[in-house]
Amino acid sequence: MRVEQSFIPIRGVGEQTERKLWRQGITHWDDFHPDAVGSTTAERIESFIDDARERLAEGDSHYFGRQFPSEAQWRLYESFQDGAAFFDIETTGLDQRHDAVTTVSVRQGSETKTFVQDRDLTADRLRETFADADLLVSFNGKRFDVPFLQQSFDLDGVLERPHLDLMYPCRRLDLTGGLKQIEKDVGIERDRPDLSGQDAVRLWYDYQHGDEAAIETLVSYNREDVDHLETVADEVVTRLHESTVPDNCTF
Repeated sequence: MRVEQSFIPIRGVGEQTERKLWRQGITHWDDFHPDAVGSTTAERIESFIDDARERLAEGDSHYFGRQFPSEAQWRLYESFQDGAAFFDIETTGLDQRHDAVTTVSVRQGSETKTFVQDRDLTADRLRETFADADLLVSFNGKRFDVPFLQQSFDLDGVLERPHLDLMYPCRRLDLTGGLKQIEKDVGIERDRPDLSGQDAVRLWYDYQHGDEAAIETLVSYNREDVDHLETVADEVVTRLHESTVPDNCTF
């Protein structure tokens, strides 16, 4: 579902009214006509569409991130997927005040970059990498990855952009148990299914003690998380679209 097919950002338009519009064949902003709803709501819809068209033409994802309710942020995905940054971090533990970020992987387009502590993992590299992202995509990134990155690299403003944290839409679909379990549930196979977050910590310390092979395994593990995020996002957004749109509506 693209943002142009949504009407819920408009004050006075909830899911019920939006479905009513869809059932009338109004499945895109271009299809809207004032007679479909009351005059006040029609004025609000037309005003929103006029503004939103300009913002979409400018690629202003921040505008839509502000307009769409939190539970509907997944609707931004299809419109801004080309400019999305899928990201994941590994750390030495769970406490952002005392533990350190060891690797950060970011996938944009068809390219995945991985930055490693004491090599190229710096605030400047992260700012440069996230600078042009229209949309952030993570799994539990709002509660874990973003606070860690902010604490460790002082990225004020850099990560303040629309953020699709897949953990929450996954829960709406009863996909639970962590990213690796969800990958299994949607049919994704891992190259190293035996590795876990605890292994990531161990691999880092093995590397610190001279095991060069350990950092290669850690980087591969972190990159696989990010590469699979895009597949999970595609599947989740498709399922949410199917569960949101009435059966008799054609988009």
